[in-house]
Amino acid sequence: MYVNPRLQPGAPTPSTRSQPNPFEDALYGAGPGLIRGGLGAYGEKFLGSSSEYVQSNISRYFSNPQYYFQVNDQYVRNKLKVVLFPFLHRGHWTRIMEPVGGRLSYKPPIYDINAPDLYIPFMAFGTYVVLAGLLLGLQGQFSPEALQWLFVKGLLGWSLQVMLLKVTLLSLGGVEPPLLDIVAYAGYSFAGLCLAIIGKIILRYMYFVMMPLACLCMGIFLVKTMKRVLSAEVRSYDASRLHYLLLFIAFAQFPLFSWLGNISLNWLF
Repeated sequence: MYVNPRLQPGAPTPSTRSQPNPFEDALYGAGPGLIRGGLGAYGEKFLGSSSEYVQSNISRYFSNPQYYFQVNDQYVRNKLKVVLFPFLHRGHWTRIMEPVGGRLSYKPPIYDINAPDLYIPFMAFGTYVVLAGLLLGLQGQFSPEALQWLFVKGLLGWSLQVMLLKVTLLSLGGVEPPLLDIVAYAGYSFAGLCLAIIGKIILRYMYFVMMPLACLCMGIFLVKTMKRVLSAEVRSYDASRLHYLLLFIAFAQFPLFSWLGNISLNWLF
């Protein structure tokens, strides 16, 4: 009887695996590494470009918040003089630039009187709320709810000033300075408001003299500042349109200051 030798007991069983292909093994070993390396490089490039894009837009619109708090006593005194009495400022209104990291950047407020800061606006806003609450207390109308309303009213007025300046700049060539610059310029309004409220606390009729003066000074300061921002950011614009918009900014200070300076519990008056 014929017996298959492969089925005999003890006979070695032949392997069913085909002969190894060196090219297939090389691709099998190198394929995952190449794929991981390629995806890693692509992901790093994509994430790197995305982070650079986000960082550039953040620095473009918001800048560095720490920059706006680099101040000292001398800067605060000189800046308040410029804000409250801009017609006495004999120097230039141009910001000073310096090379940083291979590009030009503006010097911080401690080294440049024309640089915007957020220390004075925040301090002036807090002083405004405190003085307004004190005035309500002298009138016998103070309450925690009234102080909360004054805080909201001040923030609303600050936001309206920011919107006014932002829309004005965008209507003249699409200039987009950092948002915190605009917030700082708008917040200087509370410095003049504090003086007007102090005058009202000391002598009631003094308010009617100091409030128009504060509006006029703030209008001059904003006109000078916005003109400098436009000349630095926009190369060509309609001069006649610019003059009308700057006049609008100046005259808009009167109703805004009158609303914020009238300390009461009403929304409109």
